[in-house]
Amino acid sequence: MSDCSMTIVLRPSTDADVPMMLDIYSHHIQHGIGDFKPEPLHLREIKRRRKVMLKRKMPHMVAECEGAVVGYAYAAPFRKQPAYRYTIEHSIYVHKDYLRLGIGGRLLPALIRECHDAGFHQMIAVVDSSNQPSLALHTAFGFERSGVLRAVGFKFGHWTDSVLMQRLLTPEDVAGTCGD
Repeated sequence: MSDCSMTIVLRPSTDADVPMMLDIYSHHIQHGIGDFKPEPLHLREIKRRRKVMLKRKMPHMVAECEGAVVGYAYAAPFRKQPAYRYTIEHSIYVHKDYLRLGIGGRLLPALIRECHDAGFHQMIAVVDSSNQPSLALHTAFGFERSGVLRAVGFKFGHWTDSVLMQRLLTPEDVAGTCGD
């Protein structure tokens, strides 16, 4: 690993990136407390999910350093009902060897811009309450705590809280509608 904070390239993800994204995600499933999936996804499933998000015009990007994918971020629908169509939930994953080098701090503002430009109104983050670096990152980029869901996750033998955070992407319009 090298300190590549100055040579990070952010770009849309491709199918060729999926194996490295799976490697990054698998580590977080097996060792992290932020994701409650019981086991890593298969390559086909990550490819399928990526294509669904792109078809819906939702951002899906990677951070690359010296030709290697060192992190990725994407937006997904917050809820399936049409009333929530302007609200997205996002995820950011960074390779274990590149944590605390500013990768998330490069991905998050780029994802915010992409979501804004795509016409979304609110971004939602669901962060494990013990993940102080993620909470600080989101706060630094304008997310506010909206609530705490107490003891909703059970992983590694204990209950965890989830912090709900949100960020407005578009100015509130006077009528309080989205123009529909």
